[in-house]
Amino acid sequence: MDLHAIQQALKKNRMDGWLFYDFHNRDPIAYRILGLDFGKFTSRRWFYYIPALGEPVRLVHRVEPAKLDRLPGDKRYYLSWRELHTLLSELPGKTHARIAMQYSPNQNIPAVSTADAGLVDLIRSLGHEVVSSADMVQQFEAVLDEAGLESHLEAMKRIQQIKTEAFREIEKALRQGLAVTEYDIQQFIVRRYDDLDMDAMNEFPIVGVNEHPANPHFEPTPENTVVIQKGDTILIDLWAKLKKKGSVFADITWCGFAGKNPPAEYTHIFHLVRDARKAGVDFIRRKFEKHEICRGWEVDDVVRSSIAEGGYGDHFIHRTGHSIGEEVHGNGVNIDNLETREERSLIPGICFSIEPGIYIEGKMAARSEINVFITPGGEVVAGGDQQEELILLDV
Repeated sequence: MDLHAIQQALKKNRMDGWLFYDFHNRDPIAYRILGLDFGKFTSRRWFYYIPALGEPVRLVHRVEPAKLDRLPGDKRYYLSWRELHTLLSELPGKTHARIAMQYSPNQNIPAVSTADAGLVDLIRSLGHEVVSSADMVQQFEAVLDEAGLESHLEAMKRIQQIKTEAFREIEKALRQGLAVTEYDIQQFIVRRYDDLDMDAMNEFPIVGVNEHPANPHFEPTPENTVVIQKGDTILIDLWAKLKKKGSVFADITWCGFAGKNPPAEYTHIFHLVRDARKAGVDFIRRKFEKHEICRGWEVDDVVRSSIAEGGYGDHFIHRTGHSIGEEVHGNGVNIDNLETREERSLIPGICFSIEPGIYIEGKMAARSEINVFITPGGEVVAGGDQQEELILLDV
Protein backbone atom coordinates (compact mmCIF):
# COMPACT_ATOMS: atom_id res chain seq x y z
CA MET A 1 0.00 0.00 0.00
CA ASP A 2 1.26 3.45 -0.92
CA LEU A 3 -0.17 5.59 1.86
CA HIS A 4 1.37 8.83 0.57
CA ALA A 5 -0.09 8.30 -2.92
CA ILE A 6 -3.55 7.53 -1.51
CA GLN A 7 -3.52 10.66 0.63
CA GLN A 8 -2.40 12.74 -2.33
CA ALA A 9 -5.28 11.30 -4.39
CA LEU A 10 -7.73 12.15 -1.62
CA LYS A 11 -6.54 15.75 -1.58
CA LYS A 12 -6.73 15.98 -5.36
CA ASN A 13 -10.30 14.68 -5.33
CA ARG A 14 -11.27 16.95 -2.42
CA MET A 15 -12.19 14.07 -0.14
CA ASP A 16 -11.65 13.89 3.61
CA GLY A 17 -10.89 10.18 3.69
CA TRP A 18 -11.29 6.73 2.17
CA LEU A 19 -13.13 4.09 4.17
CA PHE A 20 -12.21 0.50 3.32
CA TYR A 21 -14.44 -2.25 4.68
CA ASP A 22 -14.93 -5.97 4.36
CA PHE A 23 -17.08 -8.80 5.68
CA HIS A 24 -16.90 -12.40 4.49
CA ASN A 25 -14.39 -11.47 1.77
CA ARG A 26 -16.79 -9.36 -0.26
CA ASP A 27 -14.44 -6.63 -1.46
CA PRO A 28 -11.36 -7.84 -3.35
CA ILE A 29 -10.61 -4.24 -4.34
CA ALA A 30 -9.84 -3.34 -0.73
CA TYR A 31 -7.52 -6.30 -0.31
CA ARG A 32 -5.58 -5.51 -3.47
CA ILE A 33 -5.15 -1.80 -2.79
CA LEU A 34 -4.20 -2.35 0.85
CA GLY A 35 -1.95 -5.33 0.09
CA LEU A 36 -3.88 -7.80 2.25
CA ASP A 37 -4.37 -11.53 1.74
CA PHE A 38 -7.79 -12.06 0.18
CA GLY A 39 -7.56 -15.81 0.81
CA LYS A 40 -7.97 -15.49 4.57
CA PHE A 41 -11.56 -15.77 5.72
CA THR A 42 -13.08 -12.72 7.41
CA SER A 43 -15.85 -13.63 9.85
CA ARG A 44 -16.16 -10.18 11.47
CA ARG A 45 -16.40 -6.73 9.92
CA TRP A 46 -13.22 -4.67 9.68
CA PHE A 47 -12.74 -1.05 8.65
CA TYR A 48 -9.65 0.84 7.59
CA TYR A 49 -9.90 4.60 7.32
CA ILE A 50 -7.26 6.63 5.51
CA PRO A 51 -7.67 10.37 6.08
CA ALA A 52 -6.42 12.93 3.60
CA LEU A 53 -4.26 14.24 6.45
CA GLY A 54 -2.97 12.34 9.45
CA GLU A 55 -2.69 8.76 10.60
CA PRO A 56 -4.94 5.92 9.34
CA VAL A 57 -7.24 4.11 11.75
CA ARG A 58 -7.75 0.34 12.00
CA LEU A 59 -11.13 -0.70 13.38
CA VAL A 60 -11.37 -4.42 14.17
CA HIS A 61 -13.54 -6.80 16.18
CA ARG A 62 -12.15 -8.27 19.37
CA VAL A 63 -12.68 -11.78 17.97
CA GLU A 64 -10.29 -10.96 15.09
CA PRO A 65 -7.99 -8.35 16.63
CA ALA A 66 -4.99 -9.03 14.37
CA LYS A 67 -6.88 -8.76 11.09
CA LEU A 68 -5.24 -5.48 9.99
CA ASP A 69 -1.89 -5.78 11.80
CA ARG A 70 0.00 -5.56 8.50
CA LEU A 71 -1.24 -2.01 8.02
CA PRO A 72 -0.03 1.18 9.70
CA GLY A 73 -2.22 3.30 11.93
CA ASP A 74 -3.99 3.58 15.24
CA LYS A 75 -5.90 0.42 16.24
CA ARG A 76 -9.33 0.55 17.80
CA TYR A 77 -11.51 -2.35 18.91
CA TYR A 78 -15.23 -2.92 18.99
CA LEU A 79 -17.36 -5.71 20.41
CA SER A 80 -20.99 -4.65 20.23
CA TRP A 81 -22.73 -3.00 17.33
CA ARG A 82 -23.28 0.02 19.54
CA GLU A 83 -19.52 0.39 20.01
CA LEU A 84 -19.04 -0.04 16.28
CA HIS A 85 -21.46 2.77 15.43
CA THR A 86 -19.84 5.11 17.95
CA LEU A 87 -16.34 4.39 16.65
CA LEU A 88 -17.42 4.81 13.02
CA SER A 89 -18.90 8.19 13.83
CA GLU A 90 -15.53 9.23 15.28
CA LEU A 91 -13.31 7.91 12.47
CA PRO A 92 -13.17 11.06 10.29
CA GLY A 93 -12.33 13.26 13.26
CA LYS A 94 -14.79 15.86 12.03
CA THR A 95 -18.47 16.30 11.27
CA HIS A 96 -19.89 16.25 7.75
CA ALA A 97 -16.85 14.57 6.18
CA ARG A 98 -16.71 13.56 2.50
CA ILE A 99 -15.84 9.87 2.68
CA ALA A 100 -14.93 7.76 -0.33
CA MET A 101 -16.21 4.20 -0.40
CA GLN A 102 -16.55 1.41 -2.96
CA TYR A 103 -19.91 2.83 -3.93
CA SER A 104 -21.35 4.00 -7.26
CA PRO A 105 -24.36 6.32 -7.48
CA ASN A 106 -27.22 4.51 -9.22
CA GLN A 107 -24.77 1.59 -9.62
CA ASN A 108 -23.39 3.27 -12.74
CA ILE A 109 -20.09 1.43 -12.25
CA PRO A 110 -21.01 -2.03 -10.87
CA ALA A 111 -17.38 -3.19 -10.73
CA VAL A 112 -16.63 -0.82 -7.85
CA SER A 113 -20.04 -0.99 -6.16
CA THR A 114 -19.17 -3.42 -3.36
CA ALA A 115 -20.21 -1.42 -0.27
CA ASP A 116 -23.68 -2.63 0.67
CA ALA A 117 -26.59 -0.20 0.89
CA GLY A 118 -26.94 -0.71 4.63
CA LEU A 119 -23.39 0.42 5.33
CA VAL A 120 -23.82 3.47 3.10
CA ASP A 121 -27.02 4.26 5.01
CA LEU A 122 -25.14 3.95 8.29
CA ILE A 123 -22.29 6.29 7.30
CA ARG A 124 -24.79 8.84 6.02
CA SER A 125 -26.82 8.55 9.23
CA LEU A 126 -23.69 9.56 11.14
CA GLY A 127 -23.73 12.88 9.29
CA HIS A 128 -21.16 12.16 6.58
CA GLU A 129 -21.34 12.33 2.79
CA VAL A 130 -20.53 9.12 0.92
CA VAL A 131 -18.82 9.63 -2.45
CA SER A 132 -17.59 7.12 -4.99
CA SER A 133 -14.02 5.85 -4.86
CA ALA A 134 -14.23 4.83 -8.55
CA ASP A 135 -11.65 7.30 -9.88
CA MET A 136 -9.17 6.39 -7.16
CA VAL A 137 -9.80 2.67 -7.65
CA GLN A 138 -8.85 3.19 -11.30
CA GLN A 139 -5.68 5.04 -10.27
CA PHE A 140 -4.51 2.31 -7.89
CA GLU A 141 -5.94 -0.75 -9.64
CA ALA A 142 -5.79 -0.06 -13.37
CA VAL A 143 -2.72 2.07 -14.07
CA LEU A 144 0.02 -0.24 -15.35
CA ASP A 145 3.62 0.07 -14.34
CA GLU A 146 6.44 -0.63 -16.80
CA ALA A 147 6.56 -4.33 -15.94
CA GLY A 148 2.79 -4.66 -16.34
CA LEU A 149 2.88 -3.03 -19.76
CA GLU A 150 5.77 -5.24 -20.88
CA SER A 151 3.85 -8.33 -19.79
CA HIS A 152 0.78 -7.13 -21.69
CA LEU A 153 2.77 -6.55 -24.89
CA GLU A 154 4.41 -9.97 -24.62
CA ALA A 155 1.02 -11.60 -24.01
CA MET A 156 -0.32 -9.78 -27.06
CA LYS A 157 2.54 -11.10 -29.17
CA ARG A 158 1.85 -14.67 -28.08
CA ILE A 159 -1.92 -14.65 -28.50
CA GLN A 160 -1.56 -13.07 -31.94
CA GLN A 161 0.64 -16.03 -32.81
CA ILE A 162 -1.90 -18.50 -31.40
CA LYS A 163 -4.74 -16.80 -33.27
CA THR A 164 -2.88 -17.22 -36.56
CA GLU A 165 -2.12 -20.87 -35.75
CA ALA A 166 -5.79 -21.54 -34.93
CA PHE A 167 -6.99 -20.29 -38.32
CA ARG A 168 -4.24 -22.33 -40.01
CA GLU A 169 -5.35 -25.41 -38.05
CA ILE A 170 -8.86 -25.00 -39.47
CA GLU A 171 -7.50 -24.47 -42.96
CA LYS A 172 -5.26 -27.53 -42.76
CA ALA A 173 -8.08 -29.78 -41.56
CA LEU A 174 -10.47 -28.63 -44.28
CA ARG A 175 -7.87 -29.06 -47.01
CA GLN A 176 -7.13 -32.59 -45.81
CA GLY A 177 -10.81 -33.49 -45.52
CA LEU A 178 -10.63 -33.95 -41.74
CA ALA A 179 -13.51 -33.20 -39.39
CA VAL A 180 -12.62 -30.37 -37.02
CA THR A 181 -15.10 -28.76 -34.63
CA GLU A 182 -15.31 -25.41 -32.87
CA TYR A 183 -14.52 -27.23 -29.63
CA ASP A 184 -11.45 -28.88 -31.21
CA ILE A 185 -10.04 -25.47 -32.14
CA GLN A 186 -10.86 -24.05 -28.72
CA GLN A 187 -8.93 -26.88 -27.08
CA PHE A 188 -6.07 -26.38 -29.54
CA ILE A 189 -5.84 -22.78 -28.34
CA VAL A 190 -5.93 -23.88 -24.68
CA ARG A 191 -3.07 -26.32 -25.29
CA ARG A 192 -1.06 -23.60 -26.99
CA TYR A 193 -1.57 -21.40 -23.94
CA ASP A 194 0.19 -24.05 -21.88
CA ASP A 195 2.92 -24.46 -24.47
CA LEU A 196 3.65 -20.72 -24.35
CA ASP A 197 3.35 -20.39 -20.53
CA MET A 198 0.10 -18.46 -20.64
CA ASP A 199 -2.89 -18.47 -18.32
CA ALA A 200 -6.54 -17.68 -19.10
CA MET A 201 -7.66 -18.22 -15.47
CA ASN A 202 -10.03 -21.05 -16.46
CA GLU A 203 -11.95 -18.86 -18.89
CA PHE A 204 -11.94 -20.51 -22.28
CA PRO A 205 -11.73 -18.87 -25.72
CA ILE A 206 -14.67 -18.38 -28.03
CA VAL A 207 -14.57 -20.22 -31.33
CA GLY A 208 -17.82 -20.00 -33.23
CA VAL A 209 -19.09 -20.39 -36.77
CA ASN A 210 -22.13 -18.99 -38.57
CA GLU A 211 -24.95 -18.27 -36.07
CA HIS A 212 -23.12 -19.43 -32.94
CA PRO A 213 -21.16 -16.22 -32.22
CA ALA A 214 -24.38 -14.21 -32.63
CA ASN A 215 -24.39 -15.03 -28.92
CA PRO A 216 -21.41 -12.76 -28.01
CA HIS A 217 -20.32 -15.07 -25.16
CA PHE A 218 -20.89 -18.37 -26.96
CA GLU A 219 -18.67 -21.11 -25.53
CA PRO A 220 -18.21 -24.31 -27.53
CA THR A 221 -18.60 -27.53 -25.56
CA PRO A 222 -18.55 -31.19 -26.63
CA GLU A 223 -22.36 -31.06 -26.54
CA ASN A 224 -23.07 -27.92 -28.58
CA THR A 225 -20.15 -27.85 -31.01
CA VAL A 226 -20.46 -28.28 -34.76
CA VAL A 227 -18.02 -29.38 -37.44
CA ILE A 228 -16.46 -26.44 -39.29
CA GLN A 229 -17.14 -26.62 -43.00
CA LYS A 230 -16.20 -24.82 -46.18
CA GLY A 231 -18.36 -21.70 -46.53
CA ASP A 232 -18.59 -21.05 -42.79
CA THR A 233 -18.10 -17.64 -41.21
CA ILE A 234 -15.67 -17.88 -38.28
CA LEU A 235 -15.10 -15.79 -35.16
CA ILE A 236 -12.27 -16.42 -32.68
CA ASP A 237 -11.97 -14.46 -29.43
CA LEU A 238 -9.01 -15.33 -27.22
CA TRP A 239 -7.45 -13.82 -24.11
CA ALA A 240 -4.60 -14.82 -21.81
CA LYS A 241 -1.70 -13.48 -19.77
CA LEU A 242 1.77 -14.72 -18.90
CA LYS A 243 2.10 -17.24 -16.08
CA LYS A 244 3.90 -14.72 -13.92
CA LYS A 245 2.74 -12.72 -10.91
CA GLY A 246 1.54 -9.25 -11.84
CA SER A 247 1.04 -10.08 -15.51
CA VAL A 248 -1.57 -8.23 -17.54
CA PHE A 249 -3.99 -9.80 -20.01
CA ALA A 250 -4.22 -9.34 -23.76
CA ASP A 251 -7.62 -9.90 -25.40
CA ILE A 252 -8.38 -9.95 -29.14
CA THR A 253 -11.09 -11.03 -31.58
CA TRP A 254 -10.58 -11.82 -35.27
CA CYS A 255 -12.98 -12.96 -37.99
CA GLY A 256 -12.45 -15.22 -40.97
CA PHE A 257 -14.16 -17.24 -43.66
CA ALA A 258 -13.65 -20.83 -44.78
CA GLY A 259 -13.14 -20.03 -48.43
CA LYS A 260 -12.19 -17.23 -50.79
CA ASN A 261 -15.59 -15.66 -51.47
CA PRO A 262 -17.36 -14.65 -48.25
CA PRO A 263 -21.02 -13.56 -48.34
CA ALA A 264 -21.40 -9.89 -49.18
CA GLU A 265 -23.29 -9.19 -45.95
CA TYR A 266 -20.56 -10.78 -43.86
CA THR A 267 -17.88 -8.66 -45.53
CA HIS A 268 -20.09 -5.60 -45.08
CA ILE A 269 -20.71 -6.03 -41.36
CA PHE A 270 -17.03 -6.79 -40.75
CA HIS A 271 -16.07 -3.55 -42.47
CA LEU A 272 -18.62 -1.70 -40.34
CA VAL A 273 -17.17 -2.99 -37.08
CA ARG A 274 -13.62 -2.36 -38.32
CA ASP A 275 -14.45 1.23 -39.19
CA ALA A 276 -16.29 1.75 -35.89
CA ARG A 277 -13.23 0.42 -34.04
CA LYS A 278 -11.05 2.94 -35.87
CA ALA A 279 -13.50 5.75 -35.18
CA GLY A 280 -13.24 5.04 -31.46
CA VAL A 281 -9.44 5.08 -31.42
CA ASP A 282 -9.31 8.22 -33.57
CA PHE A 283 -11.70 10.00 -31.18
CA ILE A 284 -9.55 9.13 -28.16
CA ARG A 285 -6.41 10.32 -29.96
CA ARG A 286 -7.98 13.65 -30.84
CA LYS A 287 -9.09 14.17 -27.25
CA PHE A 288 -5.62 13.50 -25.86
CA GLU A 289 -3.90 15.59 -28.54
CA LYS A 290 -6.11 18.51 -27.45
CA HIS A 291 -5.53 17.72 -23.75
CA GLU A 292 -9.28 17.33 -23.27
CA ILE A 293 -11.04 15.02 -20.81
CA CYS A 294 -12.17 11.82 -22.51
CA ARG A 295 -14.82 9.78 -20.72
CA GLY A 296 -15.75 6.17 -21.33
CA TRP A 297 -19.34 6.91 -22.29
CA GLU A 298 -18.23 9.40 -24.93
CA VAL A 299 -16.09 6.84 -26.74
CA ASP A 300 -18.91 4.31 -26.66
CA ASP A 301 -21.25 6.88 -28.21
CA VAL A 302 -18.83 7.49 -31.08
CA VAL A 303 -18.39 3.80 -31.84
CA ARG A 304 -22.09 3.01 -31.43
CA SER A 305 -23.07 5.90 -33.72
CA SER A 306 -20.78 4.53 -36.41
CA ILE A 307 -22.54 1.15 -36.29
CA ALA A 308 -25.97 2.81 -36.22
CA GLU A 309 -25.16 4.93 -39.27
CA GLY A 310 -24.42 1.70 -41.11
CA GLY A 311 -27.93 0.45 -40.32
CA TYR A 312 -27.02 -2.16 -37.69
CA GLY A 313 -27.41 -0.22 -34.44
CA ASP A 314 -29.90 -2.70 -33.00
CA HIS A 315 -27.41 -5.52 -33.60
CA PHE A 316 -24.61 -4.01 -31.46
CA ILE A 317 -25.74 -5.49 -28.15
CA HIS A 318 -22.86 -4.91 -25.72
CA ARG A 319 -20.58 -2.13 -24.54
CA THR A 320 -17.71 -1.06 -26.78
CA GLY A 321 -14.91 -2.14 -24.46
CA HIS A 322 -13.67 -3.04 -21.00
CA SER A 323 -10.74 -2.30 -18.74
CA ILE A 324 -7.85 -4.77 -18.94
CA GLY A 325 -5.49 -5.60 -16.08
CA GLU A 326 -4.37 -8.62 -14.10
CA GLU A 327 -7.92 -9.82 -14.72
CA VAL A 328 -9.23 -9.76 -18.26
CA HIS A 329 -12.03 -7.45 -17.11
CA GLY A 330 -10.20 -4.96 -14.94
CA ASN A 331 -11.32 -2.19 -12.60
CA GLY A 332 -10.47 0.79 -14.77
CA VAL A 333 -12.74 2.77 -17.03
CA ASN A 334 -14.95 0.77 -19.38
CA ILE A 335 -15.97 2.03 -22.82
CA ASP A 336 -19.67 2.02 -22.15
CA ASN A 337 -22.83 4.07 -22.43
CA LEU A 338 -25.15 1.13 -23.03
CA GLU A 339 -24.97 -1.32 -20.13
CA THR A 340 -23.82 1.42 -17.75
CA ARG A 341 -23.01 5.12 -18.06
CA GLU A 342 -19.23 5.11 -17.60
CA GLU A 343 -18.38 8.57 -16.33
CA ARG A 344 -14.74 7.92 -15.44
CA SER A 345 -12.06 9.50 -17.59
CA LEU A 346 -9.44 7.71 -19.63
CA ILE A 347 -6.10 8.46 -17.98
CA PRO A 348 -2.45 7.75 -18.81
CA GLY A 349 -1.32 4.27 -17.87
CA ILE A 350 -4.56 2.37 -18.46
CA CYS A 351 -5.28 -0.46 -20.88
CA PHE A 352 -8.67 -1.31 -22.35
CA SER A 353 -10.36 -3.00 -25.28
CA ILE A 354 -12.22 -1.50 -28.21
CA GLU A 355 -14.45 -4.25 -29.63
CA PRO A 356 -17.56 -3.28 -31.57
CA GLY A 357 -19.65 -6.15 -32.90
CA ILE A 358 -22.68 -6.88 -35.05
CA TYR A 359 -24.78 -9.93 -34.14
CA ILE A 360 -27.47 -11.22 -36.48
CA GLU A 361 -29.40 -13.89 -34.61
CA GLY A 362 -29.66 -17.20 -36.40
CA LYS A 363 -27.25 -16.14 -39.13
CA MET A 364 -23.80 -14.63 -38.44
CA ALA A 365 -21.72 -12.23 -36.36
CA ALA A 366 -18.63 -10.06 -36.69
CA ARG A 367 -16.49 -8.45 -33.99
CA SER A 368 -13.14 -6.69 -34.18
CA GLU A 369 -11.28 -6.36 -30.88
CA ILE A 370 -8.04 -4.57 -30.15
CA ASN A 371 -6.34 -3.41 -26.96
CA VAL A 372 -5.42 0.23 -26.41
CA PHE A 373 -2.83 1.59 -23.97
CA ILE A 374 -2.36 5.24 -23.04
CA THR A 375 1.27 6.04 -22.31
CA PRO A 376 2.34 8.22 -19.36
CA GLY A 377 2.84 11.02 -21.90
CA GLY A 378 -0.70 10.68 -23.25
CA GLU A 379 0.06 8.82 -26.48
CA VAL A 380 -2.78 6.50 -27.52
CA VAL A 381 -1.25 3.20 -28.66
CA ALA A 382 -3.15 0.29 -30.19
CA GLY A 383 -1.06 -2.79 -29.50
CA GLY A 384 -0.59 -5.78 -31.78
CA ASP A 385 -1.84 -6.39 -35.30
CA GLN A 386 -5.07 -4.66 -36.31
CA GLN A 387 -7.41 -6.68 -38.52
CA GLU A 388 -8.24 -4.81 -41.73
CA GLU A 389 -9.84 -7.55 -43.82
CA LEU A 390 -11.40 -10.95 -43.20
CA ILE A 391 -9.00 -13.88 -42.97
CA LEU A 392 -9.81 -15.98 -46.04
CA LEU A 393 -8.86 -19.64 -45.76
CA ASP A 394 -7.51 -21.40 -48.84
CA VAL A 395 -9.97 -24.31 -48.96
